Amino acid sequence: MKRLRTGGLAALAAASALLLSAPTSALAAPPTDHVVAPATPGTLLECASLADFAFAATTITHVRVVPAGEGTHAGAPVGEHCLVQGRMNERVSEVDGQAYAIGFEMRLPLDWSGRFLHQGNGGMDGSVAPAFGSITGGQLRSGLQQGFAVLSSDAGHNGAQNPLFGLDPQARLDYGYQAVGTLTPMAKALIEAAYGRQPDTSYFAGGSNGGRHTMVAAARYADEYNGFLAVAPGFDLPQAAVSQVWGAQQWNTVATTAGDLQTAFTAAERRTVAAAILERCDGIDRLVDGIVADSARCQKFFDVQRDVPTCDDERDGSCLTRAQKDVIATVFAGARTSDGTPIYPSFPFDAGIANGDWATWELTLSALLDPMAVGFVFSPTPESPAILADIRQYALTLDIDAKAAGIHQEGIGGESPMEFMTPPDPTRLDELRDSGGKMIVVHGASDAVFSVDDTARWFDALDKAHRNKAEQFVRYFEVPGMGHVSGGRATDQFDGLGAIVDWVEKGAAPERLIASARGAGNPGGVNPEVPADWAPDRTRPLCMYPLVARYVGGDTESADSFACKPSSGGPNRAG
Repeated sequence: MKRLRTGGLAALAAASALLLSAPTSALAAPPTDHVVAPATPGTLLECASLADFAFAATTITHVRVVPAGEGTHAGAPVGEHCLVQGRMNERVSEVDGQAYAIGFEMRLPLDWSGRFLHQGNGGMDGSVAPAFGSITGGQLRSGLQQGFAVLSSDAGHNGAQNPLFGLDPQARLDYGYQAVGTLTPMAKALIEAAYGRQPDTSYFAGGSNGGRHTMVAAARYADEYNGFLAVAPGFDLPQAAVSQVWGAQQWNTVATTAGDLQTAFTAAERRTVAAAILERCDGIDRLVDGIVADSARCQKFFDVQRDVPTCDDERDGSCLTRAQKDVIATVFAGARTSDGTPIYPSFPFDAGIANGDWATWELTLSALLDPMAVGFVFSPTPESPAILADIRQYALTLDIDAKAAGIHQEGIGGESPMEFMTPPDPTRLDELRDSGGKMIVVHGASDAVFSVDDTARWFDALDKAHRNKAEQFVRYFEVPGMGHVSGGRATDQFDGLGAIVDWVEKGAAPERLIASARGAGNPGGVNPEVPADWAPDRTRPLCMYPLVARYVGGDTESADSFACKPSSGGPNRAG
């Protein structure tokens, strides 16, 4: 699907056809200059009295003042703040007898920016991550350090209940979206009790499952938040989980040790494939620098069958067998049922296939974590807990066709897994648009669990539904080489929170994000996969999709030497 960026009669005809077929609501002109008044600072009134905070179905369990400097982030002290912990909607399940609640914590800075940040946490949730507001890789200033009042939660179940919380219908719904709806008004009321007023602006941000929470909130709760930052969002999480288990079964066919998927595609073999990708695609952006900046064009240039050496004898890491090549091509083309029906989109070939993170998700967690999610949370009726005795065997023998169908079937909570886990209509964000809300989505090209092809497909469909003007309220940026959420051979350090605040409160729509490598000495944490021949502080522009970074001359380690240009690869990769 190519966005209408070209001129002439063909573009005019295509635009006319789109207007004639578009729903009425899509024809409403979206606001172009809606800017929320900037937040105004405030000061914490008192911490101790928040122990008596009263809100429906809410119990405050712990309150204390955290002195300045007790914690640090990126080498800098975290300022004085009030820590409030509690639970909402405590109950005992009639299904499994477990005690459930929505656990949460809020960190309320002494010096408040006037802003609220809902921090979406990752994985299967189940733990209350510290509410520091750290969303992106190597983030130099946490949300708390920027003065946000930050909320974090466990989404309605604790770690000991993973993954069996899927037996309880309400726990499923809380995990999917209802915990967010429950927590949001409570958090704003707690902020009012702490500062004497509600937040001026409210934001939602997270990576991975937290990115899914963010995109679901943008669809369901756009009236409660002004800005959204979603990193590596698993917005089609049930499909992705089934896809991962399907992939585990494919890899197992070429594993030299049955069940050990790491033997299907070793680190040395992955480096060989990465080198072949770079050989074909590194210079497409006019600079050989270890980064495939024009991923769309690379997919046309690189062929795993042709460009990777074939083993004539024993596997030694420098080649692939024909069977391995077939499996790799099949997996990257996207999961399908036995009759060829797509389950989940394709993945692009990228040099980050050599990333350690890529192997963890693709060759380990696909047979451990994903089958638990599929079996207990994303099946209309959960499996027996007995499958946990050998979850790997369960994964490698799972009926993929049945599970692919099951995610669309009504389940024990009255909704299908795709209904309670995903945005209700991810391409129709009229409420977000009309309220003046904004969303930034960032995704790594070498994410092995959630595909950038799926994110590109989503944005293309969103753009079409909104008359090719989606960029007025949603912008998508791809990070070449980056793995899941962060890391890899990539410039993965960028100020996403600052960008969304500037867009919401100043009207400064981001044309590009400046991202840095996290080499030696980086205060946000060193990324060990940054190549030794890169400058440790290399910068690159992350371009607004579908544009790509192209070298135009100058210092090869500086983002200033690159311009964001259309891909020369023809239609967008998602086509």
